Amino acid sequence: MTLALRRPAASVALIRALRRVAASLAGLAALAGAATAAAAVECRDIRFEDVPYTICEVRPAESRLRLFLRDAQGRPFGHFAAVEAEHGPLAFAMNAGMYHHDRRPVGLYRERGEDKAPLVLGPGPGNFGMVPNGVLCLGPDRARVIESETFARSRPDCTEATQSGPMLLIEGTIHPRFLPDSESRHVRNGVGTSEDGTRAVFAISRVPVTFWDFARLFRDGLGLPDALYFDGRVSRLHAPALGRSDFGRAMGPIVGVLAAEAGER
Repeated sequence: MTLALRRPAASVALIRALRRVAASLAGLAALAGAATAAAAVECRDIRFEDVPYTICEVRPAESRLRLFLRDAQGRPFGHFAAVEAEHGPLAFAMNAGMYHHDRRPVGLYRERGEDKAPLVLGPGPGNFGMVPNGVLCLGPDRARVIESETFARSRPDCTEATQSGPMLLIEGTIHPRFLPDSESRHVRNGVGTSEDGTRAVFAISRVPVTFWDFARLFRDGLGLPDALYFDGRVSRLHAPALGRSDFGRAMGPIVGVLAAEAGER
């Protein structure tokens, strides 16, 4: 014969109360973590010359910028949600370079110190081949946009790197092939860096813009000397602080900051 022992009503009520407190504390911890990540990676909507953009600013010495391409099984992530499923929440992320149909990077791609695709020099088809193009070079506490030929000569110390093109700005000068009166407009995204590499600003237009206008955003609107174009057909942004996570066509390389690594350096 088995006796069923009942807990006193007071004990049951106490256990339930403790569970509610634990859940509340967990919720507060999650909110505090999200607030820290949002503060360390500042995303906001802006207007430059009456054109709307969204920008996310990262201080690499405070928050670790990382590149993501394939999961632990070797499959391309393709989407922000897939990165989060393996690595945890992202404080910010954006597509970060052009790629082939199988999502292999078109140019240099370096992750965790290992080159996965080689540097490509010289002119070629499409926007990538509109030289000069460039490389986003991520070091331990710096992020720099470097023109590809200069990158090949100087061989800078980059833990991670992704090549794309064209360059938008080189030392404050707009790419020579951009035209002020161009009629080619797309939603575009890219990144600009400060001269000392302590500031990286990722931007995406909220309406179609020309190359010329997009380059001027970085130079005249954000005060950055060097900027690199990422894409115009596949432009995606993940900015949870703004309640935004774009979904659509699968991406190749992705750049981002994990929430756990935002403001933790």
